[in-house]
Amino acid sequence: MTKKLSKAYSNKEFLNSHEARPIRVQCELIEPEVRLREQGVENSIVFFGSARSKPQEEAQGELSFFKKSLSSKTTISDQDQAELAQKESIVLLSKYYDEAVKLSFRLTEWSDTKEVPGNKYYVCSGGGPGMMEAANKGATEAKGKSIALGISLPFEQGVNQYATPELSFEFHYFFVRKFYFLYHAKAVVVFPGGFGTMDELFETLTLIQTKKLGKQMPIILYGREFWEGLINFEQFIKWGVISPKDIELFKIVDDVDEAFALITKNLKEMSSI
Repeated sequence: MTKKLSKAYSNKEFLNSHEARPIRVQCELIEPEVRLREQGVENSIVFFGSARSKPQEEAQGELSFFKKSLSSKTTISDQDQAELAQKESIVLLSKYYDEAVKLSFRLTEWSDTKEVPGNKYYVCSGGGPGMMEAANKGATEAKGKSIALGISLPFEQGVNQYATPELSFEFHYFFVRKFYFLYHAKAVVVFPGGFGTMDELFETLTLIQTKKLGKQMPIILYGREFWEGLINFEQFIKWGVISPKDIELFKIVDDVDEAFALITKNLKEMSSI
């Protein structure tokens, strides 16, 4: 009897090989859209921001506990000083975690008043901890669904507990994940963050600037102290590397009310066009 052979599409060794990478990329491009369509998702409000942020109460508690442990030491090492500075930074960042929760809550609550399912806006995060968790948490507290576009990383396992399971994804390829951040996006809110957040922000601005997105949407940079202390945007204009009108692609805001008003005003205007 002839030995039964396995078909190529059932060959896991082949599918995970270097040669089959285009197939894996296609799977990551197609499967999420199928699932999002099944769930009726057409519009998202994307939250970017640091994975290192924590709720203010938790961050303050950890700092207080650490300071108490230092008080019993006769000498403070350089490592202790570095850890103290790091915990103080997390406390500084923590107010933005709490405000991301509040903004997500309000946007989800506002979106759920929409009667037509296709007109709803789903909060979308990168699925990780920190500001990403805050975005999903706010939506959950508003009794709404939210999207989590996770990525497999050595230091992040799975998505946060507040993400809606049927709208949670784990990507292998960063570029496909970034595609999905913006494909359904109708607004983007960028909280303080590190290299990953900067990458997401500047790619978004570049795609809008070069008209590759084919749509206009509000880009909100949340936290004036952080953004104006981090980047001197006027220098881009001074050196002629962007046009003066490019600075109008985003708005810097400093509180939940202002961010909520700007986003909802823009979304109402866009939906009436």
